[in-house]
Amino acid sequence: MVDSTGRAAVAAVWRIESARIVGALARYTGDFPMAEDLAQEALAEALVNWPREGVPRNPAGWLLTVGRRRAIDAFRRRAALDDRYSALARELGEGGVAAGGPPVESAEPQWDPDQIDDDVLALIFISCHPVLAREARIALTLRVVGGLSSDEIAKAFLTPTATVQARITRAKKTLAAARIPFAVPSAQERGERLGSVLSVLYVIFTEGSSATSGTDLIRFDLAGEALRLARILARLMPAEPEVHGLLALLELTAARFPARTDPDGQPILLENQNRRRWDRAAIRRGRAALDQAGRHGRGLGAYGLQAAIAECHAVATSVETTDWDRIVLLYEALSRLAPSPIVDLNRAVAVSMAQGPPPALLLVDELETTAALANSHLLPTVRGELLTRLGRTDEARIELERALGRCGSEPERALLRRKLAELGPNSLS
Repeated sequence: MVDSTGRAAVAAVWRIESARIVGALARYTGDFPMAEDLAQEALAEALVNWPREGVPRNPAGWLLTVGRRRAIDAFRRRAALDDRYSALARELGEGGVAAGGPPVESAEPQWDPDQIDDDVLALIFISCHPVLAREARIALTLRVVGGLSSDEIAKAFLTPTATVQARITRAKKTLAAARIPFAVPSAQERGERLGSVLSVLYVIFTEGSSATSGTDLIRFDLAGEALRLARILARLMPAEPEVHGLLALLELTAARFPARTDPDGQPILLENQNRRRWDRAAIRRGRAALDQAGRHGRGLGAYGLQAAIAECHAVATSVETTDWDRIVLLYEALSRLAPSPIVDLNRAVAVSMAQGPPPALLLVDELETTAALANSHLLPTVRGELLTRLGRTDEARIELERALGRCGSEPERALLRRKLAELGPNSLS
């Protein structure tokens, strides 16, 4: 009889532990693409065994042991009885796995926490290796380290899914051909890859903080992992202002998580959030990181500017007391430093709060032909809000319905439906 909880357990463990498992296997084998394949094989075996035989006491250790056993088998098939095979065989002890069967749980510790940090960090930097195109670095790291599906990555980057899948496949083949060693790179190499690493962590966190699909508005596993890795990176590279800028942004954004949803998981807009529920400890950590980012005398970068915007919200007692004029200026600086239609859209929202809907609507209308926003629900959502505030309810309804058709997140879809209901009946019908 198949245990229906087994498959759910596999999915949960994989979401939490996949990066650590791939990182550990990459360290053991010295082969990053092979490690990802081994982890997938272990996952497939778990999907067969756990529903039938029950979830093991040490699920992550079970997956890791299966992956290491498959590595030994692969080396044996290649007749590569070299030092790597011997070391793997000694470490596994060959007695921990019954021939052809699932691994027998060993008494060894499940994880070395310090080593986990090194493994996952090395995994990120390898995924962001300069031999890969920038888009491939980000897609591969999101897939292997963040555990995002190709569809989720595509939505995060407003890119077709097939394009993302092709990038990941090419990236793995390139890394294998280049024989990239598995290790945290030197200080100079870290500097060369830092931009891609920060971008990856930012996108993982963004997908976690505002999920593009599914039933949950916030995916705490993804957001928490990005935040954890940003903290590790800040310890590893303390003199890099943008590392602290990103950490500040993530801390200040995560501080609002407790107030962003109601008990049923439905979104609560910023103006309706109970600010007493915001995580004050996270706000203090974020402001401290932002202060650290500004101490190096080079000025705030793109992540630091976004953190400064988040700080404006964090220190305000209400939407009305928020320094919207400063936020507009910060968005203008961000738009010059890191041009993006999303930045321009957010600037329009800030302008609407500082100066009113009319000038903001002009800015939004300029973005209507932007290809990157063609399939996004964000543009019609903002336009619908502005039209609602201007009393143009029939036009607002059209925009909100357009946003509803594009939105893949069920909580956000529910919010859009509530906004449509609040508009009342269509006066043209």
